[in-house]
Amino acid sequence: MIINQYKRTRGETHHELLETGKKHAELLESRTQEKCERIWINQLFRRSPGSDEPPRIVVVSGVAGIGKTTMVQKFMFDWVRDLHYQRFAFVFLFKFRELNLIEEEEATMSLTRLIVKLNKHLNDPRLREILKRPESVLFVFDGLDEYKHRLDFTQKQLCSNPEDVFPIPVIVTSLITQTLLKGCSVLITSRPTALEPLDTDRVDRYAEILGFFPEQRKRYFMKFFDSPLGTKVFEYVEQNDIINTMCYNPSYCWIICSALRSHFTAEEWKQKHAPKTITELFVIFITNILTNHKREADDTRGNLVKIGKMAYHGVKNRTLVFYDKFEMSTFGLTSLLSSPFLSGFMREILQRESCLEHTTYTFFHLTIQEFLAACYFFLDPSADVSEMLGNMDSCTDGRFEILTRFLAGLCRVPMTKPLQSILGQFETQTGQKVLGWLKERTEQAVKDLQDLQGQQGQQARQNKKDTRKELLHIFQWLYETQNALLIRDSIRELTKLEFTNTTLSPLDCAVLGYVLSQGGAVKEIDLSRTRLTKECMNRLSPALHRCHTLRLFQCDLTAECCEDLASVLRTNNSSLTELDLSRNDHLRDSGVRLLCAALKDPNCKLQTLRLGVCGLTTRCCEDLVSALHTNHSNLTELNLNYNKQLEDSGVRLLCAALGDPNCKLQGLR
Repeated sequence: MIINQYKRTRGETHHELLETGKKHAELLESRTQEKCERIWINQLFRRSPGSDEPPRIVVVSGVAGIGKTTMVQKFMFDWVRDLHYQRFAFVFLFKFRELNLIEEEEATMSLTRLIVKLNKHLNDPRLREILKRPESVLFVFDGLDEYKHRLDFTQKQLCSNPEDVFPIPVIVTSLITQTLLKGCSVLITSRPTALEPLDTDRVDRYAEILGFFPEQRKRYFMKFFDSPLGTKVFEYVEQNDIINTMCYNPSYCWIICSALRSHFTAEEWKQKHAPKTITELFVIFITNILTNHKREADDTRGNLVKIGKMAYHGVKNRTLVFYDKFEMSTFGLTSLLSSPFLSGFMREILQRESCLEHTTYTFFHLTIQEFLAACYFFLDPSADVSEMLGNMDSCTDGRFEILTRFLAGLCRVPMTKPLQSILGQFETQTGQKVLGWLKERTEQAVKDLQDLQGQQGQQARQNKKDTRKELLHIFQWLYETQNALLIRDSIRELTKLEFTNTTLSPLDCAVLGYVLSQGGAVKEIDLSRTRLTKECMNRLSPALHRCHTLRLFQCDLTAECCEDLASVLRTNNSSLTELDLSRNDHLRDSGVRLLCAALKDPNCKLQTLRLGVCGLTTRCCEDLVSALHTNHSNLTELNLNYNKQLEDSGVRLLCAALGDPNCKLQGLR
């Protein structure tokens, strides 16, 4: 597993949870070039260049399902086999889910007692000898995000003696701060969302598990399927930004392959359309599992309600680990664990692990938990979806984002028919409430964006940024519904879409392109100073012909991007009359040549074209003149300011074109 040495900001932590695999990869590439170092597991505790001492406190983060616990297992396995880190004579592994259980029985204890409790083969005299040489000891704490306590580095009373009795969170904090066993080493794993409490100054190295790079994703698909089918499935996934979002994560790759296998291996005449949305993918995934265990079922719907209710409790309270004597009992699942259906079904969605004297359960992936939580609201008439939507309205940490996306997707009745054929009819009122709420949220976000247009100042800029982010999230929910009428009604007041100085991923652009292509009244789109790749332009292009004005000022566009822009101009119902491409100095002559070919098309209605500071030379003038001469050209204003290499010869060509009877140009700058 490749690990990237990099400290995340808080903003990137929240952003990480919803971003695309492609943007993830782009981000990684830029970081690798600028401020990151790619390292392997056996290099986590190596000295950094220019440092005399190796790092002692190391934090490894990664999103759910990316492989943090697997990394810890491999770390321990390789250490036992003398493959690395032989400077550590002893490595003690603690799982935070086990610490939760220990604290239920004994809230305070000494470090030595804690070690012996989990390593019963050690006796006190032997352990004391070990702890006398802290530089040879490594403590591994796995799953900080599963811990029920928040580590507090501001408290003044810390532990300094391994024999002293303290609350367990204080012992962990004391090891990290080196107040306890100065010179020992500590490795912590966590999801990014739980890193905030860690004292940055105390951590010597932050590392992040990145997941699969593009070539590794393809290799996974080739191994899951035979080569021809693997290629076919992978090509489909690559073309679907929404599903490709997930492929950097190994757990997601397994879910995607498991869901798509039934579609791509069915006889051709039985194949329905492949899934487009994340909700559709998970409907197929869960339907397949339920179908495989249909014969074992007793009360399938009732059991799913219990599982879904527990799943929602977990999402709401950020609980990932469910204990047999606590949550499983509370939600009425204990007596069902031995039933053929539940043991079979749950074996495919839950991981079971013995933990001290308890059994713990975790969903194979957080997103499975979130999907089943969403299903709960459609299966149980007593479930209060209005309360859930209220929680979403007041939530600031993103915990309900994916759950809300699934709620929106499950409102699409035809897509949920496979699930309803097994579980019975979904609650129609739930769908009505979700769609009504979504329409209100969209209309309010559109109004907020319209009200902010034209406002200046730092606070206005921050408000615009927050509103755009909100609107992007809402557009992702709208995409899940695939409801064209809802989208048109919700954005009917949106006449100008201003996303200037914004970070847009290919996924964001795909969602924007889809939503705007459904209709509405958007007359002007302004994406100025927003970096747009060729892929971004390709995803946006289906919607751009609907607007009258398109501003792409300083968007880092290249000549390749002009292929999509030219396609927009040639669309037979194109409404685009004004196009601003100023300060894209990589467009060059080759990009203008593509645009000029489109200007000759009878479908092109462009009247104003701004190409200031686009790196143009005299060579592009022949293409411009040719476009101006055609009787189909509607161009009345052309701005070529600050293209210094046009030179006098290029200007003379353009001036000569003004005399042509077909030329409609009224302004040339």
